[in-house]
Amino acid sequence: MPDGFLDPTPPSDRDAGEGPLWKRLAWFVLIALGSGAAVAATAYVLRGLLFIE
Repeated sequence: MPDGFLDPTPPSDRDAGEGPLWKRLAWFVLIALGSGAAVAATAYVLRGLLFIE
């Protein structure tokens, strides 16, 4: 492993903003859609396994 790979990083600047609300909401929506797609794909595969003869 390269040196410094596991070194802790300092906390972010308290004066720095968190970013615009639309970017934070966009991340939330993307994560929600991705997790929903993963659950749907897993359910589809598992349902298909039930009908293997």
